[in-house]
Amino acid sequence: MRGLFKTLAVIAVGGAFSSAALADEIVFKNGDKLTGKIVSAEDGKLKIKSTVAGTVEVDLADVKTFASDAPVSIKLKDGTIIKQQVAAADKAGEVAVKPGAVAAQNVPIESIKSINQKETWTGSLVAGGLITRGNSNTEAINIAIDATRRTDNDRLNLNGQYLFGRQEDPTTGEKSTSTDNWRIGAKYDYFFNEKFYAFGSFGVEKDRIANLDIRLTPAVGVGYQWIEKKDFNFSTEAGLAYVYEDYAGEDANENISLKLAYHVDKKLREGVSVFHNLTFYPSIESISDYYLLTDAGIRAELTDNFFTEFKVEFKYDATPAIDSSRSDLRYILGVGWTF
Repeated sequence: MRGLFKTLAVIAVGGAFSSAALADEIVFKNGDKLTGKIVSAEDGKLKIKSTVAGTVEVDLADVKTFASDAPVSIKLKDGTIIKQQVAAADKAGEVAVKPGAVAAQNVPIESIKSINQKETWTGSLVAGGLITRGNSNTEAINIAIDATRRTDNDRLNLNGQYLFGRQEDPTTGEKSTSTDNWRIGAKYDYFFNEKFYAFGSFGVEKDRIANLDIRLTPAVGVGYQWIEKKDFNFSTEAGLAYVYEDYAGEDANENISLKLAYHVDKKLREGVSVFHNLTFYPSIESISDYYLLTDAGIRAELTDNFFTEFKVEFKYDATPAIDSSRSDLRYILGVGWTF
């Protein structure tokens, strides 16, 4: 019996050492070590899941070297992608790539842009509404969705929005619609390098109150991603667009326009971020014909996945339908879910 216990103890100890040997390991510049499973790295932060400390996030700048017990996907700042097992390097500030599809080599840690970057859909769904009864009888709803899939070489974005508002005269019971519009869009970006990309986009819009039956805005062009981080993004774009507008009871208007746009979002502090978008379509054929769409807002997290959002949206059509206003200004409040 004593021999059996001794054998089991040896197996247990051997298994523990074997498990530790197979674990990923991070060696810090101060000599400390952390073992576990490397989850990812992005924006200069490396995440490792440890059985003792849970998921830990550390600065890559503090890492001397690291090793993995299985292949990891490393994207370098020059766009090179390496999907191989790595080992600790003798030289501080480097990691040794083991032989595979790419030859064995040492890679400077400071040249690493990301590790195990997720190529999944991310985005948000926002909804809001207002119903009143009594001295005023009104209904209003707003729904918006935005989804993006980012890979090493490209980016696909899908978005849509619907706004509706109606009120009823409490004395006559007559109902009138004050807001009824929707728009959907799709955009594909192909990155030639870390910053520069080409894009193709397509937008469809309808606004019953503005007598707009349909507006189509397909476009192609180039963009520059000045900053792309978890807490700060900024990009600018320029290209050509075909703008087709069909107003109720009028001849359709079509022209070739420039498409000038930018997007910026910034995390102000934990749980609070702001954003601003602008898209401008000035006609090449007529300087007095242009269309502008812009919004700006603030988002505050309620939980890890839920948030509240307030934004201001402004649209300006220099050549609207007869008896319709050129501008539309909206204040939109909603509660959203991120995925």
